Amino acid sequence: MRVGVIGVGSMGQNHARILSEMGVLASVADVVPQAAKAIAGKFSVPHFTDYGDLLKSDVDAVTVVTPTITHAKIAEEAILAGKHVLLEKPMSGSSATLRKLSDMARRHKVVLAGGFTERHNPVVSFAKQSLQAGEYGELITAATRRVSSMPSRIRDVGVIMDLGVHDIDVVQYVVGKPAKAVYALGGRGKDIKYEDHANVLIDFEGGTTGFVEVNWLTPMKVRKLALTCAKNFVEVDYMDQSAVVCSSTFKPHEMGNLYNVPLELDVRKVNIKKEEPLKRELKDFLEAVQTGREPLVTGENAIMTLRIAEAALKSIGSGNKVEIK
Repeated sequence: MRVGVIGVGSMGQNHARILSEMGVLASVADVVPQAAKAIAGKFSVPHFTDYGDLLKSDVDAVTVVTPTITHAKIAEEAILAGKHVLLEKPMSGSSATLRKLSDMARRHKVVLAGGFTERHNPVVSFAKQSLQAGEYGELITAATRRVSSMPSRIRDVGVIMDLGVHDIDVVQYVVGKPAKAVYALGGRGKDIKYEDHANVLIDFEGGTTGFVEVNWLTPMKVRKLALTCAKNFVEVDYMDQSAVVCSSTFKPHEMGNLYNVPLELDVRKVNIKKEEPLKRELKDFLEAVQTGREPLVTGENAIMTLRIAEAALKSIGSGNKVEIK
Protein backbone atom coordinates (compact mmCIF):
# COMPACT_ATOMS: atom_id res chain seq x y z
CA MET A 1 0.00 0.00 0.00
CA ARG A 2 1.13 3.50 -0.88
CA VAL A 3 -0.89 6.33 0.64
CA GLY A 4 -0.71 10.06 -0.02
CA VAL A 5 -1.90 12.80 2.33
CA ILE A 6 -3.54 15.85 0.77
CA GLY A 7 -3.45 18.76 3.20
CA VAL A 8 -0.86 18.91 5.98
CA GLY A 9 -2.39 21.32 8.46
CA SER A 10 -2.61 20.19 12.09
CA MET A 11 -4.80 17.15 11.38
CA GLY A 12 -3.02 16.29 8.13
CA GLN A 13 0.30 16.21 9.97
CA ASN A 14 -1.15 13.57 12.29
CA HIS A 15 -2.31 11.54 9.28
CA ALA A 16 1.22 11.73 7.86
CA ARG A 17 2.80 10.75 11.18
CA ILE A 18 0.65 7.67 11.65
CA LEU A 19 0.86 6.52 8.03
CA SER A 20 4.65 6.91 8.23
CA GLU A 21 4.70 4.79 11.40
CA MET A 22 2.67 2.18 9.54
CA GLY A 23 5.17 2.24 6.68
CA VAL A 24 2.69 3.25 3.97
CA LEU A 25 3.18 7.02 3.61
CA ALA A 26 4.15 7.68 -0.02
CA SER A 27 3.86 11.46 -0.42
CA VAL A 28 2.18 14.63 0.81
CA ALA A 29 0.63 17.66 -0.87
CA ASP A 30 -0.29 21.14 0.33
CA VAL A 31 -0.87 24.48 -1.37
CA VAL A 32 1.57 26.05 1.09
CA PRO A 33 5.01 25.06 -0.27
CA GLN A 34 6.81 25.47 3.06
CA ALA A 35 4.31 23.23 4.85
CA ALA A 36 4.49 20.51 2.21
CA LYS A 37 8.28 20.60 2.16
CA ALA A 38 8.60 20.54 5.96
CA ILE A 39 6.36 17.50 6.46
CA ALA A 40 7.85 15.67 3.48
CA GLY A 41 11.33 16.27 4.88
CA LYS A 42 10.30 15.07 8.31
CA PHE A 43 9.08 11.75 6.94
CA SER A 44 11.44 11.45 3.94
CA VAL A 45 8.78 11.34 1.22
CA PRO A 46 8.17 13.42 -1.94
CA HIS A 47 5.95 16.51 -1.74
CA PHE A 48 3.71 18.41 -4.13
CA THR A 49 2.01 21.78 -4.05
CA ASP A 50 -0.61 20.60 -6.56
CA TYR A 51 -2.64 17.63 -5.31
CA GLY A 52 -3.30 16.72 -8.96
CA ASP A 53 0.38 15.81 -9.30
CA LEU A 54 0.10 13.59 -6.23
CA LEU A 55 -2.91 11.83 -7.78
CA LYS A 56 -0.84 11.15 -10.91
CA SER A 57 1.94 9.60 -8.82
CA ASP A 58 2.24 6.00 -7.69
CA VAL A 59 -0.29 5.97 -4.83
CA ASP A 60 -3.09 3.50 -4.15
CA ALA A 61 -5.07 5.68 -1.77
CA VAL A 62 -5.25 9.19 -0.36
CA THR A 63 -6.48 10.86 2.78
CA VAL A 64 -8.04 14.27 2.15
CA VAL A 65 -7.44 16.60 5.08
CA THR A 66 -8.18 20.00 3.57
CA PRO A 67 -10.73 22.77 4.29
CA THR A 68 -14.35 21.65 3.89
CA ILE A 69 -15.02 23.79 0.82
CA THR A 70 -12.34 21.86 -1.11
CA HIS A 71 -13.52 18.36 -0.15
CA ALA A 72 -15.88 17.67 -3.05
CA LYS A 73 -13.51 18.68 -5.86
CA ILE A 74 -10.49 16.84 -4.46
CA ALA A 75 -12.43 13.68 -3.56
CA GLU A 76 -14.08 13.58 -7.00
CA GLU A 77 -10.76 13.88 -8.81
CA ALA A 78 -9.22 11.20 -6.57
CA ILE A 79 -12.09 8.79 -7.22
CA LEU A 80 -11.92 9.41 -10.98
CA ALA A 81 -8.18 8.68 -10.77
CA GLY A 82 -9.02 5.29 -9.25
CA LYS A 83 -7.70 6.11 -5.77
CA HIS A 84 -9.32 4.93 -2.56
CA VAL A 85 -10.29 7.91 -0.42
CA LEU A 86 -10.50 8.67 3.28
CA LEU A 87 -12.30 12.01 3.39
CA GLU A 88 -12.08 13.91 6.66
CA LYS A 89 -15.28 15.11 8.29
CA PRO A 90 -17.61 16.71 7.47
CA MET A 91 -17.06 15.11 4.03
CA SER A 92 -18.01 18.25 2.02
CA GLY A 93 -20.60 19.35 4.60
CA SER A 94 -23.43 18.57 2.16
CA SER A 95 -25.45 15.35 2.14
CA ALA A 96 -26.40 15.86 -1.53
CA THR A 97 -22.78 16.30 -2.57
CA LEU A 98 -21.71 13.31 -0.51
CA ARG A 99 -24.43 11.20 -2.16
CA LYS A 100 -22.85 11.96 -5.54
CA LEU A 101 -19.37 11.12 -4.27
CA SER A 102 -20.58 7.88 -2.65
CA ASP A 103 -22.32 6.77 -5.86
CA MET A 104 -19.23 7.69 -7.87
CA ALA A 105 -16.98 5.65 -5.57
CA ARG A 106 -19.26 2.66 -5.94
CA ARG A 107 -19.22 2.91 -9.74
CA HIS A 108 -15.44 3.16 -9.81
CA LYS A 109 -15.07 0.35 -7.26
CA VAL A 110 -12.98 2.32 -4.78
CA VAL A 111 -13.41 2.74 -1.04
CA LEU A 112 -14.80 6.03 0.24
CA ALA A 113 -14.39 6.19 4.02
CA GLY A 114 -15.49 8.93 6.39
CA GLY A 115 -13.05 10.59 8.78
CA PHE A 116 -15.34 10.62 11.81
CA THR A 117 -12.58 9.84 14.26
CA GLU A 118 -14.64 9.53 17.43
CA ARG A 119 -16.46 6.43 16.19
CA HIS A 120 -13.04 4.73 16.26
CA ASN A 121 -12.48 5.62 19.91
CA PRO A 122 -12.12 2.38 21.94
CA VAL A 123 -14.71 3.60 24.48
CA VAL A 124 -17.31 4.02 21.74
CA SER A 125 -16.64 0.46 20.60
CA PHE A 126 -17.03 -0.67 24.22
CA ALA A 127 -20.35 1.14 24.60
CA LYS A 128 -21.72 -0.20 21.30
CA GLN A 129 -20.73 -3.80 22.06
CA SER A 130 -22.17 -3.61 25.58
CA LEU A 131 -25.48 -2.27 24.30
CA GLN A 132 -25.67 -4.94 21.60
CA ALA A 133 -25.04 -7.61 24.25
CA GLY A 134 -27.96 -6.25 26.29
CA GLU A 135 -25.80 -5.58 29.35
CA TYR A 136 -27.48 -2.28 30.22
CA GLY A 137 -31.01 -2.97 29.08
CA GLU A 138 -32.94 -0.92 26.53
CA LEU A 139 -31.32 2.36 25.51
CA ILE A 140 -33.59 5.30 26.34
CA THR A 141 -31.40 8.37 25.80
CA ALA A 142 -27.93 8.93 24.35
CA ALA A 143 -26.60 12.38 25.24
CA THR A 144 -23.24 13.92 24.37
CA ARG A 145 -21.33 17.00 25.48
CA ARG A 146 -18.49 18.33 23.31
CA VAL A 147 -17.53 21.78 24.50
CA SER A 148 -14.37 23.89 24.59
CA SER A 149 -13.07 27.39 23.98
CA MET A 150 -12.89 28.98 20.55
CA PRO A 151 -10.20 27.33 18.38
CA SER A 152 -7.56 29.55 16.81
CA ARG A 153 -7.54 27.75 13.47
CA ILE A 154 -9.43 29.14 10.49
CA ARG A 155 -12.96 27.76 10.14
CA ASP A 156 -15.21 27.57 7.08
CA VAL A 157 -18.08 25.87 8.93
CA GLY A 158 -19.81 26.39 12.26
CA VAL A 159 -19.61 24.34 15.42
CA ILE A 160 -22.25 21.82 14.28
CA MET A 161 -20.39 20.81 11.11
CA ASP A 162 -16.97 21.12 12.76
CA LEU A 163 -17.53 19.39 16.10
CA GLY A 164 -21.16 18.34 16.37
CA VAL A 165 -20.96 15.89 13.48
CA HIS A 166 -18.64 13.71 15.58
CA ASP A 167 -21.32 13.20 18.19
CA ILE A 168 -24.19 13.00 15.74
CA ASP A 169 -22.27 10.13 14.16
CA VAL A 170 -21.58 8.46 17.52
CA VAL A 171 -25.19 8.80 18.71
CA GLN A 172 -26.44 7.32 15.43
CA TYR A 173 -23.97 4.47 15.80
CA VAL A 174 -24.88 3.50 19.35
CA VAL A 175 -28.64 3.91 18.80
CA GLY A 176 -28.52 1.86 15.60
CA LYS A 177 -31.87 3.12 14.24
CA PRO A 178 -32.86 5.81 11.71
CA ALA A 179 -33.49 9.36 12.85
CA LYS A 180 -37.02 10.70 12.31
CA ALA A 181 -36.82 14.34 13.30
CA VAL A 182 -34.52 17.01 14.72
CA TYR A 183 -35.09 20.08 16.87
CA ALA A 184 -32.20 22.41 17.63
CA LEU A 185 -31.42 25.70 19.33
CA GLY A 186 -28.22 27.67 18.86
CA GLY A 187 -26.63 30.92 17.88
CA ARG A 188 -23.45 32.81 17.19
CA GLY A 189 -21.37 35.56 18.71
CA LYS A 190 -20.81 38.97 17.16
CA ASP A 191 -17.41 38.20 15.67
CA ILE A 192 -18.12 34.88 13.98
CA LYS A 193 -19.86 34.06 10.70
CA TYR A 194 -21.28 30.73 11.82
CA GLU A 195 -22.98 29.32 14.92
CA ASP A 196 -20.69 28.82 17.92
CA HIS A 197 -23.13 26.96 20.20
CA ALA A 198 -25.98 24.51 19.66
CA ASN A 199 -28.17 21.97 21.42
CA VAL A 200 -29.55 19.31 19.11
CA LEU A 201 -32.39 16.94 19.99
CA ILE A 202 -32.80 13.88 17.74
CA ASP A 203 -35.90 11.66 17.65
CA PHE A 204 -35.03 8.10 16.56
CA GLU A 205 -37.33 5.34 15.40
CA GLY A 206 -38.24 3.07 18.30
CA GLY A 207 -38.45 5.94 20.81
CA THR A 208 -34.78 6.51 21.67
CA THR A 209 -33.78 10.15 22.06
CA GLY A 210 -30.42 11.62 21.13
CA PHE A 211 -29.07 14.88 22.52
CA VAL A 212 -25.95 16.70 21.35
CA GLU A 213 -24.56 19.72 23.19
CA VAL A 214 -21.72 21.47 21.40
CA ASN A 215 -20.06 24.87 21.72
CA TRP A 216 -16.91 26.97 21.41
CA LEU A 217 -17.77 28.99 24.53
CA THR A 218 -16.71 26.82 27.46
CA PRO A 219 -13.32 27.60 29.09
CA MET A 220 -12.54 23.90 29.46
CA LYS A 221 -12.58 20.89 27.20
CA VAL A 222 -15.26 18.23 27.76
CA ARG A 223 -15.83 15.20 25.54
CA LYS A 224 -18.43 12.83 27.03
CA LEU A 225 -21.25 10.46 26.12
CA ALA A 226 -24.00 9.52 28.60
CA LEU A 227 -26.31 6.55 28.07
CA THR A 228 -29.53 6.27 30.07
CA CYS A 229 -30.65 2.65 29.87
CA ALA A 230 -33.33 0.51 31.50
CA LYS A 231 -30.83 -1.12 33.88
CA ASN A 232 -27.86 1.23 34.02
CA PHE A 233 -26.60 4.76 33.54
CA VAL A 234 -23.30 4.79 31.65
CA GLU A 235 -20.99 7.78 31.24
CA VAL A 236 -18.19 7.52 28.71
CA ASP A 237 -15.21 9.89 28.64
CA TYR A 238 -13.69 10.09 25.16
CA MET A 239 -10.48 11.72 26.37
CA ASP A 240 -9.77 9.44 29.36
CA GLN A 241 -11.04 6.43 27.37
CA SER A 242 -12.90 5.21 30.42
CA ALA A 243 -16.52 4.44 31.33
CA VAL A 244 -18.49 4.62 34.58
CA VAL A 245 -21.39 2.17 34.86
CA CYS A 246 -23.98 2.94 37.55
CA SER A 247 -27.07 1.23 38.93
CA SER A 248 -29.15 1.84 42.06
CA THR A 249 -31.58 0.04 44.36
CA PHE A 250 -34.09 1.61 46.75
CA LYS A 251 -34.18 0.12 50.25
CA PRO A 252 -37.27 0.05 52.50
CA HIS A 253 -37.98 3.54 53.87
CA GLU A 254 -40.54 5.54 55.80
CA MET A 255 -42.94 7.52 53.65
CA GLY A 256 -42.87 10.28 56.26
CA ASN A 257 -39.13 10.82 55.85
CA LEU A 258 -38.43 11.25 52.15
CA TYR A 259 -35.39 13.39 52.96
CA ASN A 260 -33.47 10.28 53.99
CA VAL A 261 -34.38 7.70 51.36
CA PRO A 262 -31.90 4.82 51.55
CA LEU A 263 -30.46 4.35 48.06
CA GLU A 264 -27.85 1.70 47.38
CA LEU A 265 -25.55 2.69 44.55
CA ASP A 266 -23.37 0.36 42.52
CA VAL A 267 -20.70 2.35 40.65
CA ARG A 268 -18.13 0.58 38.51
CA LYS A 269 -15.35 2.28 36.54
CA VAL A 270 -14.13 0.52 33.44
CA ASN A 271 -10.73 1.43 32.03
CA ILE A 272 -10.41 0.55 28.38
CA LYS A 273 -7.06 -0.12 26.74
CA LYS A 274 -5.95 3.26 25.41
CA GLU A 275 -5.49 3.58 21.67
CA GLU A 276 -5.24 6.59 19.36
CA PRO A 277 -8.61 6.85 17.55
CA LEU A 278 -7.03 8.30 14.40
CA LYS A 279 -4.65 5.36 14.18
CA ARG A 280 -7.61 2.96 14.45
CA GLU A 281 -9.40 4.97 11.77
CA LEU A 282 -6.48 4.75 9.33
CA LYS A 283 -5.98 1.03 10.02
CA ASP A 284 -9.68 0.44 9.35
CA PHE A 285 -9.42 2.35 6.05
CA LEU A 286 -6.40 0.38 4.88
CA GLU A 287 -7.99 -2.94 5.85
CA ALA A 288 -11.13 -2.00 3.93
CA VAL A 289 -9.00 -1.26 0.86
CA GLN A 290 -7.01 -4.48 1.16
CA THR A 291 -9.90 -6.85 1.95
CA GLY A 292 -12.76 -5.29 0.02
CA ARG A 293 -14.96 -4.96 3.10
CA GLU A 294 -16.76 -1.74 4.01
CA PRO A 295 -15.02 0.74 6.33
CA LEU A 296 -16.52 1.39 9.76
CA VAL A 297 -17.84 4.76 8.55
CA THR A 298 -19.19 4.45 5.01
CA GLY A 299 -20.42 7.18 2.73
CA GLU A 300 -23.98 6.05 3.51
CA ASN A 301 -23.39 6.43 7.25
CA ALA A 302 -21.99 9.91 6.75
CA ILE A 303 -24.87 10.99 4.48
CA MET A 304 -27.32 10.44 7.34
CA THR A 305 -25.00 12.24 9.76
CA LEU A 306 -24.94 15.24 7.44
CA ARG A 307 -28.71 15.11 6.94
CA ILE A 308 -29.16 15.33 10.71
CA ALA A 309 -26.65 18.20 10.92
CA GLU A 310 -28.39 20.00 8.05
CA ALA A 311 -31.75 19.50 9.77
CA ALA A 312 -30.28 20.96 12.98
CA LEU A 313 -29.09 24.07 11.12
CA LYS A 314 -32.48 24.41 9.43
CA SER A 315 -34.23 24.04 12.79
CA ILE A 316 -32.06 26.76 14.35
CA GLY A 317 -32.94 29.05 11.46
CA SER A 318 -36.67 28.37 11.51
CA GLY A 319 -37.29 27.63 15.16
CA ASN A 320 -39.24 24.53 14.15
CA LYS A 321 -38.85 20.79 14.41
CA VAL A 322 -37.52 19.37 11.13
CA GLU A 323 -38.64 15.98 9.84
CA ILE A 324 -36.08 13.72 8.18
CA LYS A 325 -37.67 11.97 5.21
